[in-house]
Amino acid sequence: MAKIYQLKIALRGSSPPIWRRIEVAADTNLEALSWHILHAMGWYGGHLMSFDIGRESFFADKESALGLHGSLMRDARLNKHLETPKQKIRFTYDFGDNWQHDVLLEKILDPEPGTRYPRCTNGKRNCPPEDCGGVWGYAGFLEAISDPKHAEHEDMLDWIGGEFDSEEFDLEEVDRRMRR
Repeated sequence: MAKIYQLKIALRGSSPPIWRRIEVAADTNLEALSWHILHAMGWYGGHLMSFDIGRESFFADKESALGLHGSLMRDARLNKHLETPKQKIRFTYDFGDNWQHDVLLEKILDPEPGTRYPRCTNGKRNCPPEDCGGVWGYAGFLEAISDPKHAEHEDMLDWIGGEFDSEEFDLEEVDRRMRR
């Protein structure tokens, strides 16, 4: 088996920080990596996405790659773009909400016998809800649900299904999502 990359994925602009630590095969293609990130963070995957690595951009679909002068994610391998610890790339999900993630190569590991990859090994805080308006919209959402007197309090709670705990992080659930 290929070497294992320990990656830290941090949602750019989130305060307090929202992040995940995942382990994936070093030769994973960027399309598969995008899904590992989505599942680890808690995103559904219904929006456009890209990786920016240096001056290159990689997209999941041909239309975006052609229209935005990039390449396809499926044709690029992670270990061809991240080779040494501390290197970083950017993953953007949902071009409207513009969720940007810093993907940092923390360590290069040997695979552990009997361990299934990919896997999530750590993280902090709940992923923001889809379509809440990016980092700024998420801050407004949290303000609304935390204040019963806020004009949008009831609407936001209805929209999210009744409750939302921004501090919640369930490692077992995140790891299960990554294995699906």
